[in-house]
Amino acid sequence: MTFLRKQLDSVEKHFIKGGKLEKLHPLYDAIDTFLFVPGYKTENGPHVRDSIDLKRSMIFVVLALLPCLLFGIYNTGYQSNLLYDANYGQNHIFTNIVNNVWVGLLTVLPIYIVTYSVGGICEAIFSIVRKHEINEGFLVTGMLIPLTLPPDIPLWMVGVATAFGIVIGKEIFGGTGFNIFNPALVARAFLFFAYPAHMSGDKVWVVKPASYYPLGSMDYMTKATPLGDLANTIYDGSIPYSSDIIGYSWSEMFFGLVPGSIGETSTLCVLLGALFLIITGIGSWRTMFGCLAGMFFMTLILNYIVGPLFAKENIFLFVGPQWHFVIGSYAFATVFMATDPVSSAHTERGRYYYGFLIGLMGVLIRVLNPAYPEGMMLAVLFANGFAPLIDYYVVQANIARRHKRSLRRVTDKGQLQFEKDVVSSLEEPNTKIDDEQKVLRRVISKE
Repeated sequence: MTFLRKQLDSVEKHFIKGGKLEKLHPLYDAIDTFLFVPGYKTENGPHVRDSIDLKRSMIFVVLALLPCLLFGIYNTGYQSNLLYDANYGQNHIFTNIVNNVWVGLLTVLPIYIVTYSVGGICEAIFSIVRKHEINEGFLVTGMLIPLTLPPDIPLWMVGVATAFGIVIGKEIFGGTGFNIFNPALVARAFLFFAYPAHMSGDKVWVVKPASYYPLGSMDYMTKATPLGDLANTIYDGSIPYSSDIIGYSWSEMFFGLVPGSIGETSTLCVLLGALFLIITGIGSWRTMFGCLAGMFFMTLILNYIVGPLFAKENIFLFVGPQWHFVIGSYAFATVFMATDPVSSAHTERGRYYYGFLIGLMGVLIRVLNPAYPEGMMLAVLFANGFAPLIDYYVVQANIARRHKRSLRRVTDKGQLQFEKDVVSSLEEPNTKIDDEQKVLRRVISKE
């Protein structure tokens, strides 16, 4: 590290004001602050004594995402090798840990390389044009985007979506800290609406390993996600159990050995990340609780009130809350997308309402929109747009409540003083009972 410090100090003169590479100072500053603690010290009060800063906050989120990433790599290879074995009757020869990790790395690693390369270039261009340092916010955005994508997504689409999410979702609003919507979800929404064939259906969730093994093409091999199974289920006239209509057990979906987006299948890994975020104080437990409360509230209404009335039209009405939580991206979006500190609500009470709105809308979109059974992406983006409004009304409600409390306090003090004046006036010597009305009028005039 001493060697790196000396090397950076030796070239610093070229990037400071007046140097020949002055315009590239944001790049130098980004490398310097990424490798070392910034050398800034507070000279005037108040002095900040906590060592946390934006870079370390983002690194904590990246650490929380690591279980999802590592399991996503394994599950991507596992799903591919599982179908490969089934297709060629290899009796699980290829579905071992080494092959699963190898195929997963060959699939996921290029997606991350493209994401961070394109995103880093976009961030660098805007920082040079605006003449400010490169923000560390893309550390998390670049980590999130691949985890929300199907493993079979073309790399050029990953690059286009990343550029769209960074430029349109964040930079046009002013950069990190000013964006209204979650940039990672903006990138995913762009892909979903621009290239729906590569973001939905049964063919995109399992990578085809024809280039890894020499037994031929796998283009015709498909595997449905749990939500895909639900969408294809036909109601048979009876009220089914969720396990009968989903096609996977609850434990399979909780642990994550099912087809789906790269990092969203394992609820267990998501909960590990949630625990880390709550302990470190980076993620808001109020938002997570609100999402769960909204999901339970809407699911119970649909299960017991709407379901019996409209069962023939929609099998989703019978899916219970415990199943909604482990299906698709519900847990992942609750923990990592809804808690984005920039695009979510900022007031403590507002985070409950904000999370409740996400949970409620996520279930509604899943159940009532047959064209798009996964509703958490749209639910979070919808709530992002309402977050400032939620904060506004929470603040206004607090102001009104405090104003009412202050008026009551003033009134109570005035009433107390009035009673004291009446008692003291009546207790004066030589005061007659007939003069009570005069005393009261005198006291009232003082008030």
